Amino acid sequence: MIIFFLAFYKKIVYSKFTKSIKYNRFLNMISMKDIAKKCNVSVATVSKALSDQPDISEITKKKICNVADEMGYLTNSVARALKTNKTYNLGVVYRDEGGLGLVHEFFTAVLNGFKNEAEKSGYDITFINNENIGSKSASYLQHCKYRGIDGILIACVDFNNPQILEVVSSSIPAVTIDHVFDHVPCVLSDNREGMNALVKYAYSKGHRKIAYIAGEKDQFVTEERVSSFLNTMKELNLSVPEEYLIFSRYYEIQSCFTAVERLLALRDRPTCIIFPDDFALQSGVNAIISAGLSIPEDISIIGYDGILLSQVMTPKITTYKQNADGLGKAAADVLIDFINNPDSVKDRQIYICGNLLEGESVKALEVFS
Repeated sequence: MIIFFLAFYKKIVYSKFTKSIKYNRFLNMISMKDIAKKCNVSVATVSKALSDQPDISEITKKKICNVADEMGYLTNSVARALKTNKTYNLGVVYRDEGGLGLVHEFFTAVLNGFKNEAEKSGYDITFINNENIGSKSASYLQHCKYRGIDGILIACVDFNNPQILEVVSSSIPAVTIDHVFDHVPCVLSDNREGMNALVKYAYSKGHRKIAYIAGEKDQFVTEERVSSFLNTMKELNLSVPEEYLIFSRYYEIQSCFTAVERLLALRDRPTCIIFPDDFALQSGVNAIISAGLSIPEDISIIGYDGILLSQVMTPKITTYKQNADGLGKAAADVLIDFINNPDSVKDRQIYICGNLLEGESVKALEVFS
């Protein structure tokens, strides 16, 4: 019994010792009092230094902050939220209807840029869904309130979804990617310029029969690209037969495969096809090969997005590379600005340019005058 008691007592003492010494930093047990003692100043002075108050000298402030870092001091998030009325937590609504989730290379890059930029300002990221909270069904807005987020990024969703409309109509600061709402700041890839560059590139290679497989009709991105496609073709005095413009789905294989089959079956088929994105283009390649044709000898193809896969294919794909990282970073900057200055960024639209990547998938044709 005595041996058991001594072993039990030893375990308790050791546990307290390790928690207070070995795991002190991990458990964030360092207090302002500890910092004040080491710096030989008052707790009030430490508090002022850590909250960057102006009524203490920069030398003292720097010394205290350095000691706090060395000791592993972390501001308690609950205390910070009570003091600043902010949680330093940003929400992300990201719902990929194609089912690729975070394997979606383009939007993964957007989200990574957003995350990296937000973290520089001390923000954490929470993915917001419309699934259950506990045993109750919750909307996007309810989930946002439950998580106490300061602001929200909305990307790759059905922007006509009533739950999305509820969020952007609420008091929670929001920013969208590639979609425009009234009184909501947005960051947009310059889709008009991108499509303009692709059509003119195909034209410069001698192509006059250019088809375009677009994305979903009701999306802002699609409207921008289709409008630019038609305007650029008109500018170049090129006709667009009705069958040369087909609406498909972004990042969707089967519908794109079917669209290419339709184009290849035409009596007067196009010499060049522009695809909605580089991922869907892969199924177009399969359709062309299945028809016994070669790229670019028999038909030329052009992608969109500039994902890695397009640049390691044979032949390497000519495509328009969107600045995904730039989109994400800009979205984080705008959202944080919106949180801090609610009246300064409403209706702000920021366009992020990309660049054309010339590959080997467009054949140069001889032009007869």
